[in-house]
Amino acid sequence: MRLKPLGRTGLFVSELCLGTMTFGGQGEMWGKIGQLQQADADRLVGRALDAGINFIDTANVYSEGQSEVITGQALRNLNVPRENVVVATKVFGETGTAAANSRGMSRYHIMDAVKASLRRLQLDHIDLYQIHGFDPATPIEEMVRAMDTLVQQGHVRYVGVSNWTAWQIVKARGIAERLGAEPIQSLQAHYTIAGRELERELVPMMQSEGVGLMVWSPLAGGLLSGKYARAQEAGSAEAGSRRASFDFPPVNRDRAFDCIDAMRGIAEAKGVSVAQVALAWLLHQPVVSTVIIGAKRLEQLDDNLAATKVSLSADELAVLDKVSALPPEYPGWMLARQGDVRRAQMAAARPV
Repeated sequence: MRLKPLGRTGLFVSELCLGTMTFGGQGEMWGKIGQLQQADADRLVGRALDAGINFIDTANVYSEGQSEVITGQALRNLNVPRENVVVATKVFGETGTAAANSRGMSRYHIMDAVKASLRRLQLDHIDLYQIHGFDPATPIEEMVRAMDTLVQQGHVRYVGVSNWTAWQIVKARGIAERLGAEPIQSLQAHYTIAGRELERELVPMMQSEGVGLMVWSPLAGGLLSGKYARAQEAGSAEAGSRRASFDFPPVNRDRAFDCIDAMRGIAEAKGVSVAQVALAWLLHQPVVSTVIIGAKRLEQLDDNLAATKVSLSADELAVLDKVSALPPEYPGWMLARQGDVRRAQMAAARPV
């Protein structure tokens, strides 16, 4: 298990991160994703830590707060030294109340939410506190100032976001620089071999700004596990999977099955699972800091953990890149056309 810096920070996180969305099962939507209770969660957390994972991701909305409760108790039950684990959680959504100010990214809500998360997690600080979505009702400057206050108070060590656009992140980082505040250091985003849309704007931004990437739903809600055949109807193809009752995230199935067909050949040649190839492809992408994996069973977790041992050759990566490549889109195709000569000039100027 490799350790990688999170963006341009001095914080090192494991290349796989344990996601805890399957913990708890409280609430109609969360129950469709997973219903693991304390004993089973303890076993998953213990196995992940034993495999070299030092990074755990949760959110205050998962199972209406129960995911944080179970995660914090698991660390207690396993007697995990605080310095051995990096804990990330999120703020934005509503947690158990319909009050007007119990959601969003206002200073009012952030200050209350962080204290509630700390209580549920049984921690004195959160290593990475992430804004779970963009709040159009709150000025970005208010979000930046409030998150910086949490860092200054010692409740939070680093600040991240999830599901933001490139311009939103750059604007927030610019405001933070102007104010001398803690900048956004990471983005948690959806990225799979069958869904590479973030490569258009977000990847160039992250490479330019040094923002780390945490990948969520790397198997597209189980669709890229290789368990389902193209010939099956969508409903029966995913019967018994999370997608049978919770069809998320959205996936272009034709593109996904083209990728699965290509990955299946590579998987069979290597004697590994299709899911491991899908995860390994992400681990080979330089922009990726960590890939979040979730599981309902130890066998699922073990299969995902084994992806760190799968090495893809240049030829195999080329095959996967070709089948999953995004269709040309403006202004990308024009930027590529105009920049080709200058990129070649820069490459020729580099020392051998």
